[in-house]
Amino acid sequence: MPIDKRWVVKPQGEPRAAEEIAAAAHLAPVLANLLVQRGIDTVEKVQKFFNPDLADLHDPFLMKDMDKAVARVEQAVRSGEKIMVYGDYDVDGTTAVALVYKFLRGIGHTNLLFYIPDRYDEGYGISFKGIDYAARKGVGLVIALDCGIKATEKVLYAKEKGVDFIICDHHLPAEEIPRAVAVLDPKRNDCNYPFDELSGCGVGFKLVQAYSQRNGIPFANIEGLLDLLVVSIASDIVPLTGENRILAHYGLERLNTAPSEGLSSIIRICGLDKHRITIDDIVFKIGPRINAAGRMRMDENDENAAPSGGYAAVELLVEGNRKSANAFGDVIDSFNRDRKSIDRSVTQEAHDYIENNPELKLRKSTVVYNPKWMKGIVGIVASRLIETYYRPTVVLTMSNGLVTGSARSIPGFDLYQAIESCSDLLENFGGHMYAAGLTMRPENVSEFARRFNEYVEQNIDPSILIPQVDIDSELRFADITPSFSRQLSRFQPFGPGNAAPVFVTRGAVSHGSVRLVGAEMEHLRMDLAQRGASGPVLQAIAFQQPEHYEWIRSGRAVNICYQIVENQYRGMVSTQLRIKDIKTVNE
Repeated sequence: MPIDKRWVVKPQGEPRAAEEIAAAAHLAPVLANLLVQRGIDTVEKVQKFFNPDLADLHDPFLMKDMDKAVARVEQAVRSGEKIMVYGDYDVDGTTAVALVYKFLRGIGHTNLLFYIPDRYDEGYGISFKGIDYAARKGVGLVIALDCGIKATEKVLYAKEKGVDFIICDHHLPAEEIPRAVAVLDPKRNDCNYPFDELSGCGVGFKLVQAYSQRNGIPFANIEGLLDLLVVSIASDIVPLTGENRILAHYGLERLNTAPSEGLSSIIRICGLDKHRITIDDIVFKIGPRINAAGRMRMDENDENAAPSGGYAAVELLVEGNRKSANAFGDVIDSFNRDRKSIDRSVTQEAHDYIENNPELKLRKSTVVYNPKWMKGIVGIVASRLIETYYRPTVVLTMSNGLVTGSARSIPGFDLYQAIESCSDLLENFGGHMYAAGLTMRPENVSEFARRFNEYVEQNIDPSILIPQVDIDSELRFADITPSFSRQLSRFQPFGPGNAAPVFVTRGAVSHGSVRLVGAEMEHLRMDLAQRGASGPVLQAIAFQQPEHYEWIRSGRAVNICYQIVENQYRGMVSTQLRIKDIKTVNE
């Protein structure tokens, strides 16, 4: 049964500022208003927004410890010391490792290796196993990316083994900062770097930028790494504002014109080589394939298997030979096919379990546990369950004798606090307001489920259990001209902090084709016009909304909220409405 959504039109921008911007920037009034709504409320800010410039990137040496980090890398490069580039197994971690590894290799440092921890044996972040591996291999310096900000004990352990650490992270630090040679993290309280929303790969890039600046390497020589960085920015869902907007803009240019061989192979596999790649394409097609490698358990009996799935992803991303890159790309794609098959199956099992337990179905939270589910996909399953039940969700499985899992929340509810209220039942946990991971002993699962739900029942505002669609503005179909679409495209790249705008149009009716599409006829594709008004007939797609088919096919009116996108098909580009929600109009 589809969830009824609440539509909320945002407060409109200050009219005088919008009028001034519309005139100066030659923008449609609706789009000028959109800028003002987002705080881009002067002509100067508009110019900066529409014309991202690499010259506006911040000086990397403004970041705390950057001078120490560069000096230590210079020392290692001068002496030919063995460097290990270490990163997490997700997209941000693997792209970060690939970026720094490729840079060091590119400046001629060959005494080099990389390491990705195994999700199943080592878990997230810096591991004792990884440090022992570095020591055995004679590594003197580890550059840790997208992890390490809380690895206080492990950094001390490494120091005892004669291994130095440079940490490049973007997560919130604990009270104690690890005693590494350098700790680069713009979220440090004692760091005055002007932008603290970089991805882990972004922090790695600032290290590369700083090294290049200090050693006379032209910026043009590192621009080729921006294709990896934009994949990280998009996939890690960091705000597309400030420095990230600049880096993403130029990263997309690189991804579309001269991507590395590894990314080219994924682009080909995704079928994205025939049209311009967007942030959405990274989020929904490129990123999941890279991520899938780190989610899958490697075959322990296969002598030729990579040490971890994430390791295979980095091998792909650093590969310079096209034939080898294509072979790695096929392996990564097979991981993704396996991952999709498993997460569909587990999602269905979890859904059936909830539907067959009326008491669980009526709760304001979801906690489901099955020791046979794969650890690497429980986060995806939690997100899928929220799409159906729309409430804070925890999905648990068994790994290495402990119950482990992922939790996801809905806007407005602090999931981390709910989990923290059960901390006495947990071995460890971490995360933030909307996503978290946790581990507990098997005997604590039922009590955790009871107390977690009790906390949610007592603390959640019932109104937020109704999904909300935030609408930027009302729009007539007559306003959606080719000029309007071109102006709107200048707002890209879209993402957090600069979301693709959502418009509402009232009184839309079918004008031609209305049909169900998709493997299970789960999507609704149609041509729409606005009733009683002149204007274009527009193609529209409503994903997962087949229930409106008969109503619209009969010619009755609907109100729709939607995003305007470019649909690229067989080399043809057309304007399409991507419908977020439909409400029938009773006449």
